[in-house]
Amino acid sequence: MSRCDDKAVTRRLLDRAGLRVPAQRKAGSEDDNAAFLASCDGRIVVKPARGEQGHGISVDVRDADAVARAVEEARRFCDTVLLEEFCEGQDLRIIVIDCKVVAAAVRRPACITGNGRNTVRELIEAQSRRRAAATGGESRIPLDGETERCLAMESLSYDDVPEDGRTVFVRKTANLHTGGTIHDVTDRLHHTLVEAAVLGARALDIPVVGFDFLVPDIGGPDYVVIEANERPGLANHEPQPTAERFIDLLFPQTRFAPPAGRSSDRRHHEGA
Repeated sequence: MSRCDDKAVTRRLLDRAGLRVPAQRKAGSEDDNAAFLASCDGRIVVKPARGEQGHGISVDVRDADAVARAVEEARRFCDTVLLEEFCEGQDLRIIVIDCKVVAAAVRRPACITGNGRNTVRELIEAQSRRRAAATGGESRIPLDGETERCLAMESLSYDDVPEDGRTVFVRKTANLHTGGTIHDVTDRLHHTLVEAAVLGARALDIPVVGFDFLVPDIGGPDYVVIEANERPGLANHEPQPTAERFIDLLFPQTRFAPPAGRSSDRRHHEGA
C-alpha cells in the first residue's frame, strides 16, 4: 500500500514496468520550478506527494506565481510536493481486483450552468447541495482558492453572473469529493487500457487498486497513468460487481458457489 501512498514511488514503479506516465520532479527552487514549467510547454500539475481525495492538487498551472501559490497549498498536506507534466484527456478510473479489471468510469469535474440571473457563488452552492444530497454528503464543491483559480481561467469570479446556458467548469480535478460526477464505461474500454491496468496492479503487487488514467478516447489505446489509489471507492462503480469481486478475493473458496436458484454474474476483463 505504501507504493500507492507515495505518488513519486507509484510513478517510478509504473514507469519501470513500461507504462506511460507523465514527466515528474520534486518542487525545488523558483528557478528549478520555472525550468520544469518551461519544459512542459507552460502547463503543469502541482500536487502533494502523499494524500487523497484531490486535496492540495492544482491542475493546469501556467505561470511562476501560480506555481508558487500551488506549491504552498500542496505543502499544507505534505512536505514533499511534486510537479508533473499536464496531460490532456478524459479522467478515467479503472478498478483492478485480483489482477482483473472489474470496473471503469469516466469522472467529470464539477461544473455549473449559467441562467443569466444567479451569481457563480449561488450556482455553486445550489449544485453543491444537489451533489451532497445525491451522495449522502460525500460530494461538495469547495469554495476555496483552487475554485477561484479555475474561475479566473474562465474570466469569472464568485460574484459574476454567467449568461444563460453557459457551462463553467469550476474545478480541474474530477474527484467525487470536490463535486465531480462518475459515469460507467466498463464495456467500452480498449483492450490496451485493460492490459495496462492489469500490468500496473502486478507492478505494484497490490490486490485491490484504482488507477487514474488520462485518455483522449475511452475506446482507443492512448493513455497516461497519473495515480494509483490503494483504497478506491468500490461502491461508486455500481452496477459493476466490485463488492462481489472483493468478497471473492477475501473468500476464494466461495467463488464458484452462488446461492441455489441464482446465476453468478462473472463479468470481468482478464489481463493479457
